[in-house]
Amino acid sequence: MSKTVRVRFAPSPTGPLHIGGVRTALFNYLFAKKHKGAFILRIEDTDQNRYVEGAENYIVDALNWCEIPFDEGPGKEGKFGPYRQSERKHLYRQYAEQLIASGNAYYAFDSSESLDLLRKDYESKGETFIYNWHNRLKLNNSLSLNSEVVKNRLDSGESYVIRFKSPKDETLHLKDSIRGDIKIDTNILDDKVLFKSDGMPTYHLANIVDDHLMEISHVIRGEEWLPSLALHYQLYTALGWDAPEFAHLPLILKPTGKGKLSKRDGDKLGFPVFPLEWKDPRTEVLSKGYKQEGYFEKAVINFLAFLGWNPGTEQELFSLSELINAFDLEKVNKAGARFDPDKIKWFNHHYMQNQPNDELAKVFQKNHSELNDIDINYISMVIGLIKERATFITDFWSLTHYFFIAPISYDEKASKKAFKEDTKFILEDLKSTIELIDNFEAEPLKTIIKDWITTKEIGFGKVMQPLRLALVGALQGPDVFDIMFMIGKAESIKRIKKVIEKL
Repeated sequence: MSKTVRVRFAPSPTGPLHIGGVRTALFNYLFAKKHKGAFILRIEDTDQNRYVEGAENYIVDALNWCEIPFDEGPGKEGKFGPYRQSERKHLYRQYAEQLIASGNAYYAFDSSESLDLLRKDYESKGETFIYNWHNRLKLNNSLSLNSEVVKNRLDSGESYVIRFKSPKDETLHLKDSIRGDIKIDTNILDDKVLFKSDGMPTYHLANIVDDHLMEISHVIRGEEWLPSLALHYQLYTALGWDAPEFAHLPLILKPTGKGKLSKRDGDKLGFPVFPLEWKDPRTEVLSKGYKQEGYFEKAVINFLAFLGWNPGTEQELFSLSELINAFDLEKVNKAGARFDPDKIKWFNHHYMQNQPNDELAKVFQKNHSELNDIDINYISMVIGLIKERATFITDFWSLTHYFFIAPISYDEKASKKAFKEDTKFILEDLKSTIELIDNFEAEPLKTIIKDWITTKEIGFGKVMQPLRLALVGALQGPDVFDIMFMIGKAESIKRIKKVIEKL
């Protein structure tokens, strides 16, 4: 790739960053790093009515947690700043006026009330109102009014908007890196508002101007922006600029595969749709985040990478550097990608297995006061025995509690299965055998007890099931002899004695 790659992620600070936004940021990041380019964060906050306190910080924190930090942006100023659109509003008017001067845009004075009436009139006839070539000369704008009237209206401070003058009877030939060649009939396009008399641009103008001034080489964004592609191409042409390359990512679909994934889907099915926990400052409603729910950031990123992209191999587990090397826009699908909550758990489970036991032990101990006085090396050894059964660190306590606290009750269903009339006598005999064992490591224990079972000609299950119940309180856990080794000889005997008393 000959030109310098510069991509941007441009969210609006109107709330928490949706997981779909994280996927867009990730694909931009991967593309930039693949081509030794820059990944820019631009905050598109021109609509101050929708601004939510704390949302910008949330976006930055989310990108950092996901380990896809931006190279330039708020707080990381480069030569193309500022990186908040609200701090750039002095830039946009000149380009709106340039479009008017070149005949590519015009002033429109139509009130919102008059346009609402027109929309309702069209709807009553079963039609859709579009402000463009077919009616603009009949409406209240600088194309239908003489220049003196227009000047007087502007001088008097009358409210106006600047609209793009979409051409008639033309076919636009557009190119998208994912979707290929696209043809658009300009007759179906409306004359979009670009600028308002309060000095604020709309998204369309600000977006194009900022991308140009920031020398953005590739615009990688969600499919929902595809309808804006025609206008954006036309704006580049009208302003005499080269357009960047565009790529529109497929939608992330609901788990059912029908419709776009929303927060409501997560609430309904019990999974997060945000990377981090978010407390809405307006409603105080708390929304779950993947970090707080116990997901590893690398698992989240690996999962998101496969939502719409496929490397073309059987490999599914990728490090970030491997994703960077493998990523290619040509391997991004056009069709929507179904969000599978079970698949992200699968990724988390696999990443769990690759985590060092001592690191997991530190987090586990921190989250459970019962473990404060337990040696961290012991906790680490316990985790090594059970983590293949875990998906989250929050699973650890239910899988390990019997390593730290003796059972105070025994699973009722398991007890009926394991405890028979002769169980008490078998366990008393077994306890006597265990008391004589000097080497209490797992393998010698296994050999001695299995030999004892064979000598006594007792069914294996008649010993091992009640023994496990005595140690654990349920028929679960790793190898019984590993459990006995970990809790020690004295504690093993104590637990066997306790269950004998219960019997």
